[in-house]
Amino acid sequence: MNRKKLLIGLLVVVVLGVIAWANVGLNRSSGLSVTTEKIEKRNLEAIVSASGTVQPQKSVNISAETMGKVVNLTVAEGDLVKRGQLLLEIDPRNLETAVQNRSASLETARSVLAQQQAQYENSQVNLQQAKDDLKRQEGLYEAGLLARDAYERAMNNVSMRETDLKVQQRQIEAQEQRVKQSEADLNSAQYDLNKVRVVSPFDGLVTRRNIEEGETAVVGTMNNAGTVLLTIADLSVIETEIEVDETDIPFITIGQPAKVTIDALPDKEFPGHVTEVGNSPIQTTTAGQRATNFKVVVTIDGAVPGVRPGFTCTAVITTATRADAVAVPIQAMTVRERVVDASGEMVKTEMPAGPAGAARRPTTPATLEPGQERKEIEGVFLIKDGRAVFQPVKIGIAGEKHFEVLSGLQAGDEVITGPFASVRNLREGDEVRVNNSTVGPQSTQAGG
Repeated sequence: MNRKKLLIGLLVVVVLGVIAWANVGLNRSSGLSVTTEKIEKRNLEAIVSASGTVQPQKSVNISAETMGKVVNLTVAEGDLVKRGQLLLEIDPRNLETAVQNRSASLETARSVLAQQQAQYENSQVNLQQAKDDLKRQEGLYEAGLLARDAYERAMNNVSMRETDLKVQQRQIEAQEQRVKQSEADLNSAQYDLNKVRVVSPFDGLVTRRNIEEGETAVVGTMNNAGTVLLTIADLSVIETEIEVDETDIPFITIGQPAKVTIDALPDKEFPGHVTEVGNSPIQTTTAGQRATNFKVVVTIDGAVPGVRPGFTCTAVITTATRADAVAVPIQAMTVRERVVDASGEMVKTEMPAGPAGAARRPTTPATLEPGQERKEIEGVFLIKDGRAVFQPVKIGIAGEKHFEVLSGLQAGDEVITGPFASVRNLREGDEVRVNNSTVGPQSTQAGG
């Protein structure tokens, strides 16, 4: 009987031990499984990335300045040309005829002017003779040797000669204006004739040719664009024209460094800098919704071998840098509604008492005191005594994977980083347990 009681007692002890061990194991594994990361100091870079196209800094569309048939085409698309090199020539025959006609008209006008000048000189001689004759007649008249009517005829002859001289002077002045007009017409005709020879305005590459020898070049008008014959581009300086969202424009300034990747030239990265930030938006429509973008020009530093205008590219602009800054992982940041006082400080709430293992969360007051309000606050969750505690954080620039911490955290603090659904749904006071076994080794190298 005593032996039976002893066995029963041992069995009870074993059962109680199993129950106690199970309870300890359950308590140890209770709580939400989370991953954490320690706050470190890192070098951060805030970037703005946008796509666009490659364009030469200097590019000229050459159009026809005079209408006619192309009779001499000396370049092909892809040819390198020098400044002043002949590109093409338009049939000059009609314009040469116009130059000849203007030249003949000018010679005629000059001949008439020469005749009028000769007549003017003769009139000057006749006037002088009339004046001399009047002087002799006046002496005879005073001596009583000449009748008065003869003396008056001599006076009238001088007046007529003076009038003729003035008329011829006006005719010469008018003819001089006709000569100037003929000279201007000839210069205009010669200028039009020079337009038949189209030369390169600078050293560059023929990136487009829209005309063939024998085709007719058309001059543009106010309502109709003329024929673009050729496009010459200077590829020594390459720019990228990218479209940046309006929310990123305030952070971009001229001179900021950038890195450009060109889709047609893979595995290559070209340094550059911002040279232009648009002031007027580019209105675009994306997926049925209106988006407002601004043009930003990034000039690539140095030459880009093999580049062609129109290549698509992506530019990454560095808008700010921070060296050795306290950084928090982006995935650790979350937003919670909290009660703040009149000075903007978060009102702390006491954690209610309760048994170990029980869910304990601070209660949010149903009514607010004067000066208090509910406000969404950015922050992270720390772990204290096995529970999640919300910590407000003020952030600065955003790197690729981390935010700069301005206040609220310091190096060495451990923040909850995941899983994403857990961080999103985590509440103040939730019991948590750290499980970093599935997370790879943390890199010790500081980065963005």
